[in-house]
Amino acid sequence: MTNIPRRRARWLAALVLVAFSGGAAADYDEGIEYLPIKPPVPTSTPGKVEVVELFWYGCPHCFNFEPKWRKWIAAKPDHVEVIHVPAVLRPSWLPHAKAYYAARLLGVLDRSHQALFDAIHVERRRLDDGRALARFFTRFGVSEKEFLEAYDSFEVDLQVRKAMDLVRRYRADGVPALVVNGKWRISGGSAGGHEEMLKVLDFLVKKEAAALERR
Repeated sequence: MTNIPRRRARWLAALVLVAFSGGAAADYDEGIEYLPIKPPVPTSTPGKVEVVELFWYGCPHCFNFEPKWRKWIAAKPDHVEVIHVPAVLRPSWLPHAKAYYAARLLGVLDRSHQALFDAIHVERRRLDDGRALARFFTRFGVSEKEFLEAYDSFEVDLQVRKAMDLVRRYRADGVPALVVNGKWRISGGSAGGHEEMLKVLDFLVKKEAAALERR
């Protein structure tokens, strides 16, 4: 059985609710717009609702999602903690994950994050190995030698391994994806697009915040 009949039924029900209530908040279903993560993955931010973004710099969908995602982060509630995790779902994604953690280690991530997306998707630069990335990062005042030392460091390797383990435990199979409190995973495919991802995220953040208040 496909999800289409359920979606159509819910859509019609939503129209009825709007007609009688003047516009009720959307409701979403586990297993359709958001998927359960079993077993749940412990969070690193107790007392807050943790939202993890899984991304890859080379992904055009992640590039298109980024402006909407940044806008959501700028307006997020104080009780929400956002964590970015570069996914490595294929070996070719590894250099970009290492670049993310190297940039963070070197203190240039705030400047390099969007710039790296732009270099790949707007400037059409081939930045898929350490040497090419090292040349790119010189624009942020980092020498090629400094970048490569960070890129190949034990600390970056450790962070990448942790990220890979998280992605595996989240059972993610694509990006961009959002994980709420280690319990729920949202993708463009499940939610129905990037805008809908953020609407489902709002729904789950409220759900998890209410659960925190009840503790």
